[in-house]
Amino acid sequence: MPAATPGTPSLLRAMNDRAALELLLTHGPLSRTRIGHLTGLSKPTASQLLARLEAAGLVVATGTDGGRPGPSAQLYAVNPRAAYVGGLDVTPGRVLAAVADVTGTVIGTHEVPYAEGTDAVRQVTEALGGAVKAAGLHGSDLHRVVIATPGAFDPQTGRLRYASHLPGWHSPTLLEELAAALPMPVEYENDVNLAAVAEQRLGAARGHEDFVLLWNEEGLGAALVLGGRLHRGWTGGAGEVGFLPVPGHPLVRQVTRANTGGYQELAGVQVVPGLAAELGVEAEPRPDADGPHSAEVAAAVALLAQAAAAPEGPHLRFLESYATLLATGLASLVAVLDPEIVVLSGAVIDAGGDPLRRLLEAELAELAPSRPRLVSGAVRERPVLHGALESALATVREEVFDTSR
Repeated sequence: MPAATPGTPSLLRAMNDRAALELLLTHGPLSRTRIGHLTGLSKPTASQLLARLEAAGLVVATGTDGGRPGPSAQLYAVNPRAAYVGGLDVTPGRVLAAVADVTGTVIGTHEVPYAEGTDAVRQVTEALGGAVKAAGLHGSDLHRVVIATPGAFDPQTGRLRYASHLPGWHSPTLLEELAAALPMPVEYENDVNLAAVAEQRLGAARGHEDFVLLWNEEGLGAALVLGGRLHRGWTGGAGEVGFLPVPGHPLVRQVTRANTGGYQELAGVQVVPGLAAELGVEAEPRPDADGPHSAEVAAAVALLAQAAAAPEGPHLRFLESYATLLATGLASLVAVLDPEIVVLSGAVIDAGGDPLRRLLEAELAELAPSRPRLVSGAVRERPVLHGALESALATVREEVFDTSR
């Protein structure tokens, strides 16, 4: 079908269709009357719209609102089977995959632990295949997949940069091999950028056009959202703040070879146990438990959570000192970007909770010329994976919901 031209009835119908679908995604099942009220359409036009979307397989009747006074009204919802997407979160320890339907509901997950000598293509296909199977689908059912990795694939060379700690992901032909192995369109994105996407769509950054997300887990990183869009930089390396030279730590040279820099060495996860011990904070015994993080991250999380639970005496001094270290690098970002808010995310920062956030905000107020509001990330469970799914869904919905074609 030829593209609709501005002002034509087909374009107006497509705009109304899209508005109705967005309302159904936001509010859940709605009646014809409610859709007409929210869109400003007449009852006959809303009826025609729903009939059109139902015939296209984009909405389904889901029941009635029989709990209200008067005659029951038919309810409609987005058809979850209209499209499916996949997302993968790749770390040095494992590949975690998930499949979601077009409403964003996760319907299958699968995790593949990293095994020495296993190539990246096999890790991805095994993880994604397991998630697809768990969802009761076939690989050909997926409309799009987004893969999250540390670092970024250089748009000029196609090689992964800023992530020398990710084994098996540095072949110059890797993207070609993955494209050959996967039957659907695939997109690659930095993991911290996708945590920001999750917060922008689902969490603490909704409604904000200019924000920074500071991430702290295995490494320190940041995502920069300017004018509502991710800023990736010329080589995809925008936000690799672990490499920032900072006061308080000697210059780190040959940073890409060392895979670290001043800010990482000053305030990264690896400094937390030593800082705690120096200030008289002893780790409380905790049961060993398997989790999604490395032993280093788990130890730091335990110490910060312990201090945040009783922020006084040595615990308070520990939180104050760590807040100063974090603020030292964050102040540079704030001075350059002047964001509206800073979202604090990642397991290490999350563990410090509100006590660490308040101390960090106070330190930042003394070190940076502007005073953005600091907020804790709201997407705590698998934010990178949720960001990958949300990124894939944004593209797929544009394609599937476009009824003008």
